[in-house]
Amino acid sequence: MGSEGPTPVTIHVTGFKKFHGVSENPTETIVSNLPEYLEKRGHPKDFILGSCTILETAGQGALPALNQMFQSAMSCKDANSSSSGLTILLHLGVNSGGTRFGIERQAFNEATFRCSDEMGWKPHKAPIIPEDGGISHTRKTCLPVRQITTELAKKGYEVMASDDAGRFVCNYVYYQSLRFAEQNGMKSLFVHVPLFLTVDEETQMQFVASLMKVLASLS
Repeated sequence: MGSEGPTPVTIHVTGFKKFHGVSENPTETIVSNLPEYLEKRGHPKDFILGSCTILETAGQGALPALNQMFQSAMSCKDANSSSSGLTILLHLGVNSGGTRFGIERQAFNEATFRCSDEMGWKPHKAPIIPEDGGISHTRKTCLPVRQITTELAKKGYEVMASDDAGRFVCNYVYYQSLRFAEQNGMKSLFVHVPLFLTVDEETQMQFVASLMKVLASLS
């Protein structure tokens, strides 16, 4: 009996619903269609698609579904405790003014919303996790953002590394996820995508599938 090969990476994915100024959030479409899309393409053997979750475009309002995703990730991790497979929490958000995909390196411990979120919350210079310290505190992904960006660029995608995920809901969710991942032996990454008017749906679906394969190759 020989080795069964490397343990596949498990990737849990989130997107967001619509919000002020964006009536159709591309990440809701991408994440909703991802299981079927991967299935039709012949699901790659180097990663396992875990949960697919659509979050409210809200800070505190996103937490119930986000925490449910965290628990799903923990359950999958516990079920595979005998293996060494990596768990990655992948979050997608839209940058409505963006023309390229953005791989986010870090999140700030600051909630300053330029407008109210979908639940009516509009914090200003509020720490996301008060016990972490002030609003200048950051948490960084331990995934190699430069390498990920380079690999995706080689595949022909317009992609860039970013050090600033804003201070709105995307940053809020990313900060929460980076904290959870660090505490539970997982890894987290946030990626901003353009609107479908800028980069069409099929290209964005291909990009996310390629991104997941790149992430799986890092383990």
